[in-house]
Amino acid sequence: MLEAKGITKKFGGVTALNNVNLSVHEGKVNVIVGENGAGKSTLMKVLSGVHAEYEGQVLLDGQLIKFSDPKEAMENGIAIIHQELNLIPHLSITENIFLGREIQNSLGFLDYKAMRKNAAEMLGKLGCDIDPRTHIAELRVGEQQMVEIAKALSINARVIIMDEPTSAISDAEVEILFQNIEGLIKDNVAILYISHKLDELFKIAHRFIALRDGSMVGVIEDVQSATKDDLIKLMVGRSIENNFVKNKIPLGEEVLRVEKINLPNPENPGTYLVQDMNLSVKKGEVVGIFGLMGAGRTEFFETVFGLHPKKMRGKIFIDGKEVKIKSVMNAVDAGIALVPEDRKKDGLILHMSIAENISMASINQVIKNGFLSSAAEKSLAKQYINDINIKTPSEKQEAGNLSGGNQQKIVIGKWLATKPKVLLLDEPTRGIDVNAKNEIYHLIDRLVKEGLAVIVVSSELPEIMAISDRILVMSESKVTASFTHEEAREDKIMKAAIL
Repeated sequence: MLEAKGITKKFGGVTALNNVNLSVHEGKVNVIVGENGAGKSTLMKVLSGVHAEYEGQVLLDGQLIKFSDPKEAMENGIAIIHQELNLIPHLSITENIFLGREIQNSLGFLDYKAMRKNAAEMLGKLGCDIDPRTHIAELRVGEQQMVEIAKALSINARVIIMDEPTSAISDAEVEILFQNIEGLIKDNVAILYISHKLDELFKIAHRFIALRDGSMVGVIEDVQSATKDDLIKLMVGRSIENNFVKNKIPLGEEVLRVEKINLPNPENPGTYLVQDMNLSVKKGEVVGIFGLMGAGRTEFFETVFGLHPKKMRGKIFIDGKEVKIKSVMNAVDAGIALVPEDRKKDGLILHMSIAENISMASINQVIKNGFLSSAAEKSLAKQYINDINIKTPSEKQEAGNLSGGNQQKIVIGKWLATKPKVLLLDEPTRGIDVNAKNEIYHLIDRLVKEGLAVIVVSSELPEIMAISDRILVMSESKVTASFTHEEAREDKIMKAAIL
C-alpha cells in the first residue's frame, strides 16, 4: 500500500534517516519503535509531506509520489497526528479541524454550522465534551491532543500516522482512542503508530518496525510471541541494564511548605482549579502528585511558581519562613524552579542554541561588566551538557534539532543553573523513550542525594510509584489521598484519583 525505499534525510551535517526501507500494511497497526533521535518522527514527516526534500522514493499503491506539503498528502488519504501539537492557538477547534478544507454552502460562503456539527461529532466519538467554538489557546495539552486526533479522523484517511497520540491524554481517553483504532482497522485503514509506552503497544500492535540511529534495524511480525525485552533490545541494540531502582535517602529539613493554597476558577465562579492544597517536601525527598487530566496538578505548580499571583490565596514557606511570591522572579529568587509540562511551548526557544537556552533563567551568571559574555555562557552550557549528559555535537546546536529526551535535559539544566532549593517537574518524561526515561529517573535520584527537594507530577502510575517517597493524589482540584512509597498500590491510587 504505502512504501518507502532508500529514504535518506539530512539536516545540515546531521543524517536523521539513512537509507530507510519501510512497507506499511493496510488494515494493521504498524508500530514504529526506537529511542529518541532514532528518526521515527522524521520518517513520518517525510511520508506525510512535512519534509518535501529527501533522497529515495515513496510509493502509494505502487505509484511514485512526492508530496510538496501536508495538504497534498491529506488529499491523497494520508493524515498525521503530530507528536508536538500542530494547532493554531487563536483559531477555534472547528477552524483547526477544517483548516484548508473548509465546508462551503451553496452560495460559496463558509458553512460554520456544518463544520461545528461535524467537529462536535468527531470530538464525541473520542468521548471529548468540549464546545467546538473554543479557541485552542484555552485548552490544556491533553485536550489539544484530542483535537489533533479528531482532525486526523475527520478526513477519512487511508493511512493515519499517530506520533505519540497518547502522550498527554488520560487512561480513559486512551481506551476510547484504541476503540476508534479497532474500527479503523476493520475499515482496512493502515495505522502507523509511534509511542514510547511499551505496555500500550502490545495491546494494539500487529507488527513492530524498529529504527536505530536513523536506520532500519528490524521487523517483528509475530507480535504475540514478542516480549518487552525483545522490543527494548531491538530499539537500543542492547538490553537496558541498570533499570531504575529508587535508593532510600535520609531526609533533611523541610524546604517547601504550602498551606491552604486556593486558585479560583475564573470560568466558573464558586469553583476552584486548586482547593485547600497543603503540602511539604524535605531535602532529599521526592513527592509525587498523581491525578487524571483536569485534577489541578499543573495549576498547583503554576500557582507556587508565581503565575497566578492576583488570584491565588494561601501561604508558601521556604526553609520555614513565609515568602510572598508575586511573580516568577520572586519564585526563582526564593529557590523554586519549574520544568513545565510542554517543553517546546513553555520550556525552550527552539531556534536558539543550547547555550542560550541554558543561560536564559540565570542570565546574571553570564553577564560580565554589563555585557553578555559568550565565554561564560559557553562554560555554563558545557557544565550542564556534561553534568546531565545532553547528547549534542556542540553547545551551539539549536535546541530544536535535538531529540525529545535531550530537549528535556536542556530545560532541566536551565533550571538547575538557577541553583534551586526545590525543583518542580511537570510530566518530565512525556514523549521520551525508555532509555531517556531511565536517565531522567537516575538524574532525579542523584539530585535528591545532593540535597535538592523534588516534586513530580506524572500521569504514568508506574513512574510515580517508582520514583516517589510519598504520593499525593488529586481529584477535582483537591488532594484526596496520600501514600508512602511502601503503602502505594495502583488500585488504591486510581480509586483516590476518580473520587
